[in-house]
Amino acid sequence: MCGIVGYVGEHAAGTKPLEVALEGLRRLEYRGYDSAGVALVGAGLGQVATRKKAGKLVNLVAELEENPLPPATAAIGHTRWATHGAPNDVNAHPHVAGKVAVIHNGIVENFAQLKAELADDGARFRSETDTEVVAHLLERAYARTGDLTAALREVAQRLEGTFTILAVHADEPQKVVGARHDSPLVVGLGEGENFLGSDVAAFIAHTREALELGQDQVVTITPDSVTVTDFDGSVVEPRRFTVDWDAAAAEKGGFASFMDKEIHDQPHAVADTLLGRTDLSGALVLDEIRIPEAVLRSVDKIVVVACGTAAYAGHVAKYAIEHWCRIPVEVELAHEFRYRDPVVNEKTLVVAVSQSGETMDTLMAVRHAREQGSKVLAICNTHGSTIPRESDAVLYTHAGPEVAVASTKAFLGQITAAYLLGLYLAQLRGNKFPDEVAELLGQLREVPAKIQQVLDGAEHVREVARSMREVSSVLFLGRHVGFPVALEGALKLKELAYIHAEGFAAGELKHGPIALIEEGQPVFVIVPSPRGRDSLHSKVVSNIQEIRARGARTLVIAEEGDSDVLPYADEVFFVPQVPTLLAPLLTTVPLQIFACELATAKGLDVDQPRNLAKSVTVE
Repeated sequence: MCGIVGYVGEHAAGTKPLEVALEGLRRLEYRGYDSAGVALVGAGLGQVATRKKAGKLVNLVAELEENPLPPATAAIGHTRWATHGAPNDVNAHPHVAGKVAVIHNGIVENFAQLKAELADDGARFRSETDTEVVAHLLERAYARTGDLTAALREVAQRLEGTFTILAVHADEPQKVVGARHDSPLVVGLGEGENFLGSDVAAFIAHTREALELGQDQVVTITPDSVTVTDFDGSVVEPRRFTVDWDAAAAEKGGFASFMDKEIHDQPHAVADTLLGRTDLSGALVLDEIRIPEAVLRSVDKIVVVACGTAAYAGHVAKYAIEHWCRIPVEVELAHEFRYRDPVVNEKTLVVAVSQSGETMDTLMAVRHAREQGSKVLAICNTHGSTIPRESDAVLYTHAGPEVAVASTKAFLGQITAAYLLGLYLAQLRGNKFPDEVAELLGQLREVPAKIQQVLDGAEHVREVARSMREVSSVLFLGRHVGFPVALEGALKLKELAYIHAEGFAAGELKHGPIALIEEGQPVFVIVPSPRGRDSLHSKVVSNIQEIRARGARTLVIAEEGDSDVLPYADEVFFVPQVPTLLAPLLTTVPLQIFACELATAKGLDVDQPRNLAKSVTVE
């Protein structure tokens, strides 16, 4: 989950390598902020120069001001989310052995055996990390090969687990070498300079031209060249792509936090995900879906695999796809999927949902599904990431970079993509007539403007949130598609405000959870539309009455014009009318704003909540 950046330029030794590294780390700090560090090499230095500090990047910057580094020609930088060893100065990356410095994202599962072997050979270790083992292995391999690239290829083949590794050597001051296995690494292409990063955000201020690296590949960058090989040394040709967003998209844009900005990005995130999805006749066309139509017509079950917020998007997808396509849909937590011997086969479509495309639990579920003969479709926000590359097809959301750790616009993008998938399957399999699909698409295209209406009228939500900064517990209730919205609302509050929050299916209330209700207990209730056949509206209104009679403070999210809730609600947050299945795109937004504002009122960091990282790239 760590952020990594590498840089090398053709200029004489100077400050640019350090500047690029620090700028890249600033953009990548959302991936981990337990510690940060840099390593520099340059002609005449004779050794690697490093600085590293526990805590956020600002601590490293202060250390560099007090103890400056010398001019350099190449740099690597790291911002850490701790796995092996406490988040302190010693365990921070880079790790150095002799003239080699290494940074690492992932987990080396056989590090204990390797460490014992190295200790027997006289290696002395300062840290508790698995990464320091890699540094010592690389030092020894370099002594044999005299070439950093060859040495890293040799070491990579000895490692088990997941890793992206970047390395520099004092004797090769115009070279940075990287290796990836089950962990992200991309190349940025410049003129007289080149870049490496765990995310294109690391170098987007300098270039939008990039290369995506495949599994088990080693890359060597110099000022004027990029060479990619597999672990056996055979040269491979990586795919080139252009990043379709610029550096300004990763900045706060005048908002108090990235999360606040990203909440306000959501009308564009939904609209952009819908763009370009129809042909001249108006039929839905998903060009990224490369699974043959005959295979999709034969699918008799869909399994959504995801974690956290993405799993709740999967629950919304279940309601929509089952209703539109009449295909049974299961939603599985990715980390449980392969361990319970799931029943999937060649007629199962597995849908993997991941904002980053690097979520390790979901990636392992994808591989297991494909081993069982299932086709896999990825819903992802990050081009060139591992899960889309290893899937049979991909449906990209176009939410743009999401920097805040707690997901907002990516969640709405995932739901939108799931709706597109459901409508596409309904069109393909004949469950919906073309005019029905066109009507639903038209309704979807109206949603971004309605999200904007929610945002424009959100001051009431903020006021209520600020008034509740002392609460210690909030409950959430919903039915049908409101249930996953309740779960997501509770998760946002846990992530950001560090208080007890729990989401329930409202129908379960009388089966136990009502015992939690006491005087003053805040309860959000997501009320379904009163319109339509078989509405659950009256049942949920009854739930509001039940909890209010027992002292709850009722915070109701309801459709505009729903006067039935007014006698029983302490606070009402209205959202515009939409068809029932599309409601989560609106009802989620007030809950995001509430969590963000409450955490802000408590003086907490909403962009980087404690103990969390943006992309969970370890199991």
